[in-house]
Amino acid sequence: MTDKITFYTNPQSRGRTVRWMLEEIGVPYETVVLDFATTMKAPDYLAINPMGKVPAIRHGKTVVTEVAAILTYLAETFPAAGLVGTDKGAYYRWLYFVAGPLEYAFVDDAMGFAVPADKEGMIGYGTLKRALDTLEGAVTAHTWLAGERFSAADLYAGGLIGWILRSAPLTEFPGIHAYFDRIKMRPALARANNMDNALATQKG
Repeated sequence: MTDKITFYTNPQSRGRTVRWMLEEIGVPYETVVLDFATTMKAPDYLAINPMGKVPAIRHGKTVVTEVAAILTYLAETFPAAGLVGTDKGAYYRWLYFVAGPLEYAFVDDAMGFAVPADKEGMIGYGTLKRALDTLEGAVTAHTWLAGERFSAADLYAGGLIGWILRSAPLTEFPGIHAYFDRIKMRPALARANNMDNALATQKG
């Protein structure tokens, strides 16, 4: 497909995961860097994402927001990159496990929101430990989450794990550490980090 991709982001946002994905698929894209309090809330961008948040992409006439949706769209729109999991059931399962239970278990914990023990059944992740135990089991049993090769599910998981490890050592989860060691060797991740780190420095 020859339609231009426009990538809306901020280097201090979840847009870092989408940039990594764009670097993995290897197609040209234009980056539009937005500020949280100003350009993200301006009418031009609210027409892209009424939530006033990044990341988002425009690909021709198609607009996609939300990290999981963007990763899924890009993997399936550019299949030559090989980022659709070979086990399709596991691929969708783990993409949306990261988007839902794993991310929100960690966010709630980081915010100090404690789920009462008698209410755990009412929340999708139960407890942060349960979510992490689930991931630990998956990445200990298999090299990759969705088949015999790295996929967008691993990219999404790796982006979130990298974020979690900045504030929580997760020493009790050696499988997750070994899994992240495999992921962080990706050349596209290094390229994406270099770009976003340079942008963050410029903005700082």
